[in-house]
Amino acid sequence: MEYMKKRRFQNLIETVVPILILGFLVALPAHAASVLSVGDGDTITVTEGSGRIKVRLACIDAPETSQSPYGMDARRALQGLLPIGSQVTLRTKATDRYGRSVAEVIKGSTNINQSLVGAGNAFVYWQYISGCDRQTYSRLESDARLKGFGVWGVPGGIQRPWDYRRSRRGGSSASSGSGTSSSSRYRCGEIGSWSRAQDLLRQGHTYLDRDGDGEACESLK
Repeated sequence: MEYMKKRRFQNLIETVVPILILGFLVALPAHAASVLSVGDGDTITVTEGSGRIKVRLACIDAPETSQSPYGMDARRALQGLLPIGSQVTLRTKATDRYGRSVAEVIKGSTNINQSLVGAGNAFVYWQYISGCDRQTYSRLESDARLKGFGVWGVPGGIQRPWDYRRSRRGGSSASSGSGTSSSSRYRCGEIGSWSRAQDLLRQGHTYLDRDGDGEACESLK
């Protein structure tokens, strides 16, 4: 009789404990992170565990900070959605050539990437839509365009960020001969502030944006 009681107790432990452990693991958010800073309209830095990760928001492309005033508007919109310290979950898709995690960012039940598109603060990045819900992103962008939200308040929208970056790369050699020669080149450590660096970027000092994400001298933030 004593043996049967011990055996039933052991069976109960073997059944219940795995269920409790599984429930605990399911309750933990995957890739939970805390927002440390907002770079531009589609880039943030988060802390995950003891590490820092730079995140490029997947499947969208916000105006560059040098696309005045739309780039800074996009940055402010993202700051409003993700105040410093916000707890988020990352749905990571890939790592880009700059070493950034490319991810959809989820805060609570809100998909931040989709929210930016729906408010007209970012475009769908159709070239890199793989891994995201194409239909949802398409619907959100169409609604924003029809309602004239954000960048769609400008007839026809603004120059797409990918075209803007391409045009700047093509004109970088010309700009270096008209106001950005070696005698007037700046170093980030000498500029003094992040906002001043963005002003210089808008004036044509593209070499200050080393990773091509539209933000100059990120080390100054």
